[in-house]
Amino acid sequence: MKKMLFVYNPHAGKAQIAGSLSDILDIFTKGGYLVTSRPTLAVGDGSVVVRELAADYDLVACSGGDGTLCEVVGGLMALPAENRPPLGYIPAGSTNDFASTLGIPKDMRDAAKMIISGIPFRCDIGSFNDKYFTYVAAFGAFTSVSYGTPQQIKNVLGHTAYLLEGARQVGNIKPYRIKLEVGDKIIEDDFIFGMVSNATQVGGIKTMSELAISLNDGLFEVFMVRAPKSISDIPDMVSEALRQDMNAKSFLNFKCTRAVFSFDRAVPWTIDGEFGGDCERVEIKNMNNALGIIV
Repeated sequence: MKKMLFVYNPHAGKAQIAGSLSDILDIFTKGGYLVTSRPTLAVGDGSVVVRELAADYDLVACSGGDGTLCEVVGGLMALPAENRPPLGYIPAGSTNDFASTLGIPKDMRDAAKMIISGIPFRCDIGSFNDKYFTYVAAFGAFTSVSYGTPQQIKNVLGHTAYLLEGARQVGNIKPYRIKLEVGDKIIEDDFIFGMVSNATQVGGIKTMSELAISLNDGLFEVFMVRAPKSISDIPDMVSEALRQDMNAKSFLNFKCTRAVFSFDRAVPWTIDGEFGGDCERVEIKNMNNALGIIV
């Protein structure tokens, strides 16, 4: 009998898994797996459990939001490539951006069935200094909304909680002086937002370049918003965003395999919806086809 390690966040998405756990385990067992199930006990616990145990299993499955998925991926990436089992994912968070990009069903039972019947898709994973992320690393305007919104509020209000927290932070937007190194190019300017992503949806919103995104081409999409020089520039920026004009002067948009961000002060980053740390220098690299995710 094949062995599965199932790691789940019991609090994600209004504790969504509580009413489905028995059915999920039944689906896994009837699919031919001897299942070891493990609820996460604290932030970062999923990564530790997977790093210590996953090499002894044929398959790792996880359930939770994007943050839980990021933890589990981090645990798998800590293993040698030849020891990484494929990963199945049952989305249970408030947003579930990466699941939407991969076409994973929102219904938990359907997602569990897909883990049994699907096939591994070799997917790019990002390295962020000494951490890993599945689909986005970002800084600047509104990026703290996902990890700054209390879990209790997320459980009650769902996606609305993010909108309310974002509205509260409007007055805190500030520019950052950045030196950006990409290949042999160096860009220095003031920006209010930056994002390195590998997804068609971020924060529940379709990305401007969704049609051009490939999850296994070895390239990340970088999208940055320059700081307005004055208040009079803001209407033009809004108009450019509404037109989805990726080549507008307010935006910087390109693809790359590696990018290095240097700041004039420590800047808070968000990694897959969770706090990624305050950093003065960030090196991001694309780990091409690093992990098999079942689709």
